[in-house]
Amino acid sequence: MALDVIDIRSFYATPLGRVTREVLSGHIRKRWNRTQSLAVLGLGYATPYLDSFVGEAERVISVMPARQGVVNWPAGRPSASVLASAEALPFPNASMDRVLVIHGLETQDNPQDMLGEIWRILTPGGQLIIVTPNRRGFWARVDKTPFGHGQPFSRRQLTDLLRQALFSPSHWSEALHFPPFKGSMLTKTASAWETMGEVLSLPFAGVHLVEATKLLYRPVLISTARRSRATLSPILVPATSPNSRHEPWPLDESAL
Repeated sequence: MALDVIDIRSFYATPLGRVTREVLSGHIRKRWNRTQSLAVLGLGYATPYLDSFVGEAERVISVMPARQGVVNWPAGRPSASVLASAEALPFPNASMDRVLVIHGLETQDNPQDMLGEIWRILTPGGQLIIVTPNRRGFWARVDKTPFGHGQPFSRRQLTDLLRQALFSPSHWSEALHFPPFKGSMLTKTASAWETMGEVLSLPFAGVHLVEATKLLYRPVLISTARRSRATLSPILVPATSPNSRHEPWPLDESAL
């Protein structure tokens, strides 16, 4: 089920949404700290996390799924937001260097098709970051935030999806260790929750963050049957008559 763009925007305007943005932005910028001369694309509802790239990257574009809706972005500048299908992105092959997906993968009916389109538009060696709800996390069970909608994923499920789409996962992290409840005390202690969750490697974080690199080849696996197959040597047998499959050639008595 797709999220409505107005509901997501309203969430990020709340104190809980602002803390969420701050925490996740820290993780994203830690991985992509230098984007000069690069093209950055946000897919889903990525605008809260794209602001820091504006003025640094060569170009920054936001694509919002058609079923979700679109809002003008960035504020006070010419619009760089596009309404499009995640399975048919309106960009040429190998035209983007970085793609950030948030509030996008978990609401897709065919996530493999989305990843295939991302692979197509990424440059060789281009990088992808996916932020998606953790199946074991508490955030996926509370529908008062955008992370409580759609299909949450386990780490194994994300790994399989990425490898099938010819991406190689290169970095994993988790975030949103604090519970998704409103309250000034909670938002003030969110940083302490995150530090404790990272140090102790707590398993119930709200989201997965995975960075992956585009591969240019498909690994070819040799089956066990092929590897264990014995090498057959040819066996020489007497030739048979062209007129009979069973009768031998006539004996030449002069040769005796």
